[in-house]
Amino acid sequence: MRQPGAGYRKMTQREQQGRLHGHDAVERGVRGELSTRPRTMSTTSIDTEQPIRLHAARPACAESASTTGFQHEAMLYGGDDAFLVGTLCFLREGIAHGEPAMVVVAPHKIALLREALGADAQHVRFEDMGRVGANPARIIPAWTEFVREAGGAEQTLRGIGEPISASRSGGELFECQRHESLLNLAFAHAADFRLLCPYDVDALDPAVVAHARCTHPLVQDVDGQVRHSTTFHGLADAAEPCRAPLPQPPADAQEIPVMPAGMTAMRALVARRAARAGLTPQQGEDLVLAVNELATNSILHGSGAGTLTIWETSAALVCEVTDAGRLTDPLAGRALPEPGQVGQYGLWLVNQLCDLVEQRMLPHGNLVRVSMVRAT
Repeated sequence: MRQPGAGYRKMTQREQQGRLHGHDAVERGVRGELSTRPRTMSTTSIDTEQPIRLHAARPACAESASTTGFQHEAMLYGGDDAFLVGTLCFLREGIAHGEPAMVVVAPHKIALLREALGADAQHVRFEDMGRVGANPARIIPAWTEFVREAGGAEQTLRGIGEPISASRSGGELFECQRHESLLNLAFAHAADFRLLCPYDVDALDPAVVAHARCTHPLVQDVDGQVRHSTTFHGLADAAEPCRAPLPQPPADAQEIPVMPAGMTAMRALVARRAARAGLTPQQGEDLVLAVNELATNSILHGSGAGTLTIWETSAALVCEVTDAGRLTDPLAGRALPEPGQVGQYGLWLVNQLCDLVEQRMLPHGNLVRVSMVRAT
């Protein structure tokens, strides 16, 4: 069950109502009929000549290298014991230097770390990846919030994030891998932020582990040595719009045009389909708002119209909006809004509301597919 991510809970009532009313006369024309009540929301083997001495082979811990900026490192490990060895060294090194740290992992790993750290656990902020990153597009805003709140002049920050697990669906896994690539872009200008991303080689498919070397410039192998990845794709690859194909909608999917005169009927249709699919009333309301945001973007920025396609899977209700627009910002919807920002919340809000959001650039336009998973 998804929970909205970083930043949404901080929106004022006035800002939340603004999303429903719209911020100008054009948006009021297509959004004005939505409810204005405040919303309550609960964010190949790699070979180099010499390993980098960021930390020595486990279990010993070495001093960090003097390198500053964003250090994005994949930590390959096998099982919970190896997870603890690698992450505890990383955290204790930071605690000894008074460096703020945030850990976003599964609850059972949070429990392991708390127990192992003892009193030192009070110096670390822990977050459940199932809550923060159920939709992988919400993870970058959570890290951005941490950097804003804990960062300062000459302040080194540390993070541990494990978004990829064997329980992820195929769609979620792809978006997690896209997230790992985009982290390099999102924090390219960070002053001093070290982010360690654990990968369980015992649980994950070898192809998934190999891909970690493509999205992380640094890789700590199971022997504890940290090396530059020779297959890292780099910032240019991360900055490219995503064109990876998605599975086609089923033959019985319902398709309707998106146009200004049909917004009321479109919202009513989404609400009916949500109820029929077994979504909770809150999920239905969230999905209506998310689809309304996408449709509004199509009207305002996608040549004035688009197409909405709706279908059910065994676990979710899926809505897809396509249009002739060109969305080229790879971080669209993943950037945490600035305090007091007015406007440009659309795709970010959609990510906060839905369980999975898949954006693609088409040969002649854009596609955004959102999924809402039935509550169990």
